[in-house]
Amino acid sequence: MSPKSSAPTSKAAPSRKTPVERVVRDIRRATRKQHSAEDKIRIVLEGLRGEESIAALCRREGIAESLYYSWSKEFLEAGKRRLAGDTARAATTDEVKALRQEARSLKEVVAEQALELRLLKKSMTEAGDDPA
Repeated sequence: MSPKSSAPTSKAAPSRKTPVERVVRDIRRATRKQHSAEDKIRIVLEGLRGEESIAALCRREGIAESLYYSWSKEFLEAGKRRLAGDTARAATTDEVKALRQEARSLKEVVAEQALELRLLKKSMTEAGDDPA
């Protein structure tokens, strides 16, 4: 159990953190390690190999065991979906940018076509109304 959860808290009373606690919390958030996908995969595969205990692996990597198990579950679920034939994946940032640019240019083409069609219809109705 973490030290944070051992202190009794009242749900009715609003949390009044001291400025020092807020500063410590902000520093912890700012310095929290962000693990890349490659790091997560490497750690999960090391755990699956079983050469050392999960606890020892987590201590060495500086992560909580619960975090390891959640990564492991995500990894195995993704593998299961892939083997079942689900090939959908998340788009990369570059792919998203390219798709947005393509959508923008297609919208411009549609807008130009709609404007041309409107002008053509307008010229057709004016030509039909003119008896001369």
